[in-house]
Amino acid sequence: MPHKTAKTAGKATGSKAPASKVAAKTAAPKTVAKAPVVNKAPVVAAKAPVVNKAPVKPVAAAPRVEEPKKVLTQRQGFKTSEFVVYPAHGVGQILAIEEQEIAGARLELFVINFMKDKMTLRVPTAKIANVGMRKLSEPALVKKALETLKGRARVKRTMWSRRAQEYEAKINSGDIVAIAEVVRDLYRSESQPEQSYSERQLYEAALDRLSREIAVVQHVTETEAVKEIEGQLAKSPRRGAKVETEAGAADEADADEADDGDDTAVADEAA
Repeated sequence: MPHKTAKTAGKATGSKAPASKVAAKTAAPKTVAKAPVVNKAPVVAAKAPVVNKAPVKPVAAAPRVEEPKKVLTQRQGFKTSEFVVYPAHGVGQILAIEEQEIAGARLELFVINFMKDKMTLRVPTAKIANVGMRKLSEPALVKKALETLKGRARVKRTMWSRRAQEYEAKINSGDIVAIAEVVRDLYRSESQPEQSYSERQLYEAALDRLSREIAVVQHVTETEAVKEIEGQLAKSPRRGAKVETEAGAADEADADEADDGDDTAVADEAA
């Protein structure tokens, strides 16, 4: 019996022990010891050595393929490589017909070369009628101009300044017959009085225009054309002393007529 009592007491004691442990766990908070904080050095990542690389060239864009420009060979009845007459400069050759943008507008231009003058001129194709540009004269018209050289010189009895203006207008007209008239009127043979400087300048300008066109039309050199012109001039009636005497006599007759008119007027007033 005592033995049972001891076991019973032991069980009773044993049953209470866990309760005390639970109470102890509940009563005393569990303290967790933290590890001391250690200041860590910042981790620096090792950089790879910088290697100088060659600069990367930008990729060139593909070249823009432009449409080929249309080559113009003929406009307004004129074509490239053709010889034409430009009144203010004489005979020239059309090198090309090109397009240009001027002041925002597209223009077609004749590119004309005057080889003797070492000059290149650009003329709008729409303005050729205004400037008087024309084709070379026909052989029949050239023959007419040569026949004109054989005629008698016609010199107006006006002041030289006015006649000079008329000669210049004929030279710049581009009319081959009118130019031949200037050559005929200003020509002086060796037996005739010398020309003044201004007369000589106009004569040479007209002779140059005429000989260049004749040379191109007849497919000869300018020297040969000048010889042909001078040969025709040699056939013209010479204005020698007889012509000058007749001109002087005409001037005196005009003066006498003027004096007679004055005398008649005075007689009328006296009556």
